[in-house]
Amino acid sequence: MVSRSYSNLLELASGDAPSFGRMSRRLPRVMTVAGIISDLDDDPADSVCSDSSSSSAPKDRIIIVANQLPIRAHKKPDNKGWTFSWDEDSLLLQLKDGLGEDEVEVLYVGCLKEDIHPNEQDDVSQILLETFKCVPTFIAPDLFSRFYHGFCKQQLWPLFHYMLPLSPDLGGRFDRSLFQAYVSVNKIFADRILEVINPEDDFVWVHDYHLMVLPTFLRKRFNRVKLGFFLHSPFPSSEIYKTLPVREELLRALLNSDLIGFHTFDYARHFLSCCSRMLGLSYESKRGYIGLEYYGRTVSIKILPVGVHMGQLQSVLSLPETEAKVVELIKQFTERGRTMLLGVDDMDIFKGITLKLLALEQLLLQHLEWRGKVVLVQIANPARGRGKDVQEVQAETYSTVKRINETFGQPGYEPVILISEPLKFFERVAYYVVAECCLVTAVRDGMNLIPYEYIVSRQGNDRLNNAVGLDPLSSKKSMLVVSEFIGCSPSLSGAIRVNPWNIDAVSDAMDCALEMAEPEKQLRHEKHYKYVSTHDVGYWAHSFLQDLQRTCKDHIRRRCWGIGFGLGFRVVALDPNFRKLSMEHIVSAYKRTKTRAILLDYDGTLMPQASIDKSPSSRTIDILNSLCRDKKNVVFLVSARSRQTLSEWFSPCENLGIAAEHGYFFRLRRDAEWETCVPVADCSWKQIAEPVMKLYTETTDGSTIEDKETGLVWCYEDADPDFGSCQAKELLDHLESVLANEPVSVKSGQNIVEVKPQGVSKGLVAERLLSTVQDKGMVPDFVLCIGDDRSDEDMFEVITRNMAGSSLSLTAEVFACTVGRKPSKAKYYLDDTVEIVRLMQGLASVSEQAFPVSLQL
Repeated sequence: MVSRSYSNLLELASGDAPSFGRMSRRLPRVMTVAGIISDLDDDPADSVCSDSSSSSAPKDRIIIVANQLPIRAHKKPDNKGWTFSWDEDSLLLQLKDGLGEDEVEVLYVGCLKEDIHPNEQDDVSQILLETFKCVPTFIAPDLFSRFYHGFCKQQLWPLFHYMLPLSPDLGGRFDRSLFQAYVSVNKIFADRILEVINPEDDFVWVHDYHLMVLPTFLRKRFNRVKLGFFLHSPFPSSEIYKTLPVREELLRALLNSDLIGFHTFDYARHFLSCCSRMLGLSYESKRGYIGLEYYGRTVSIKILPVGVHMGQLQSVLSLPETEAKVVELIKQFTERGRTMLLGVDDMDIFKGITLKLLALEQLLLQHLEWRGKVVLVQIANPARGRGKDVQEVQAETYSTVKRINETFGQPGYEPVILISEPLKFFERVAYYVVAECCLVTAVRDGMNLIPYEYIVSRQGNDRLNNAVGLDPLSSKKSMLVVSEFIGCSPSLSGAIRVNPWNIDAVSDAMDCALEMAEPEKQLRHEKHYKYVSTHDVGYWAHSFLQDLQRTCKDHIRRRCWGIGFGLGFRVVALDPNFRKLSMEHIVSAYKRTKTRAILLDYDGTLMPQASIDKSPSSRTIDILNSLCRDKKNVVFLVSARSRQTLSEWFSPCENLGIAAEHGYFFRLRRDAEWETCVPVADCSWKQIAEPVMKLYTETTDGSTIEDKETGLVWCYEDADPDFGSCQAKELLDHLESVLANEPVSVKSGQNIVEVKPQGVSKGLVAERLLSTVQDKGMVPDFVLCIGDDRSDEDMFEVITRNMAGSSLSLTAEVFACTVGRKPSKAKYYLDDTVEIVRLMQGLASVSEQAFPVSLQL
């Protein structure tokens, strides 16, 4: 397949049309010497805003990016060149089955496990691209060591497994130079992807914590890149994650993805909590999909555990070598009256091998009947990391095994068999087939697939049934004892779940698994096998790509541009008709129009939300007075605050119209009487609502109640964000229930839950203002409406609706403007209150020139 690629970044910088080449062309080396690459270019203008036109292609293409390629490399016997083959055990290779080779072309980007000499890198790149559709990323050994063994394994991996570096011996203390190496390697990966990507058509799927900042580099180059990320490790709670010095950089980098995947809801919940607490972002669930609004982009959250490759497991089960090994193990254990318990773990501190051994020791102490009968076969795979902690785990494991065997061993019987040398996959499968129970007691783990492999292996096939001596028509059985702290635990409802730290509970679970009735074991196995066989790796990959396509389908119609520097870079994506309000444009319209209506929200518009003193400044008062003195203007301030507060604050503004409590009360000028937009409300409902709000205030530290004339507001701005949000949802449901028969509406807003009379909204104020101007025989030819939150959307809707009616001039200039770049019914936006005040200052200056009066600024 021919793939268009941005092959020369210099062309992008110069603005020339990019040249494209075939995938099969020779790829240049990216890096052959050690060094540190800068975090990111500092100029967001370098960002390429992808063209909305898409090139035709026979089928979709997905670029799968991971730390390691699914390739095995072997040096030729004469040391001249390399031979390559697929790594059949690699998840990246297995997931292709779910994508469908006839529908999706797959290209891999990643590192090789072996070091390739710089002189050989070009030839290796060519061979891998042409033969395997793999693009190798070459990292200098010193840089790779600081990236992988440094930042990934010493800092991210322990932290994501809930291990804080409280002392130098407990995980690595944060080292800025290691983080720079991490960023540099991610940048090299990005450069490699840029050589082969067709940004309009290709999907990119990034895997795991090694490449968490890669989405920022890709999003910076191609604003509309279709990008998914899946985290294969746990994501820690916010209390743990927030100790990371680069916490916000990593969060913002992940949010440059379109879809972020996690194995369990717990991991996703922790990530969302971090986004809420550290970035102030909230999420919503719509029709079953969880999404975060991030600068106009919707970042979707996917929760789906990965599965096993059923075809590979079944083919291994059918091998003669597997059958021979099963027969050997049956002679070694079953025929000698021994029951095998099986553990398969990496030799690291989080797999809980020692806890498992202690539980077995407890079992043999308390249950004499199992002595001489139960054997724990512990397969200890080599650790992926290195360091003092690995050595300590190995030493403790060996000493514990020795003690148990010396205490409970008998001639010809050892209760623990520790296998520390690497096993071939068919050998491991043979152990699965023979084991009566599989034990996974990790204290913290991502998606551990050992239980899935065990279940499929216990299902077996006809040949293995004969070898084991089972009736082919008999029901299969299996037993699992799994830790509560591993990713697959929620999906294995028939397993015996344990807290691995509770030695007694694990020991009891072992005994329960051994003693359980055969029909119960068969039912549990049947339930597990049905789930594992239907939720395999292909199902997982297909589901992820399907959601990525759904998330990215609106990319082509969105206006995108980059903002921010370094790892704080992000893309703003907005509707094509939603644009920033130009000062020149509105001032020009303001000057040439004769009848103007101006509606202004207060909190969050003229006054920053974060301000402690909410009263207006003298500058704000002077600007409003200048606008009100212009006889062409009718100016209204529309606020949720009480009329008493607004009367006091804006008493110097003689001609300012004020609408209080969302427009329930309003007056046209200072000396006018207060009127109501709806009939006078009966507030007897407060006797029902106030006790409920007080209850939630007492139980939610930092929350307060504001009692207005016609409404009640429960505010949790100063409460814990997660707990406050949770309490707000409960309060909303509670109030809706107890006030169901009252003439009020219960609404949630930014850090508030509010009860107010039915039918009251800021939209009523907009309609009243337009009708008031019309009653005076005038038709507005200029309307400016500015607000910042959900309640102001009612005003925008009324203003927009009246553009086609008789309330406005046919040539009216209408400016509905929200604060901040976010989805809105307004057509325009300004970034913050500073820009709002600057805009109002500009309009006031125009009015002062027409009606000269001293304006103190």
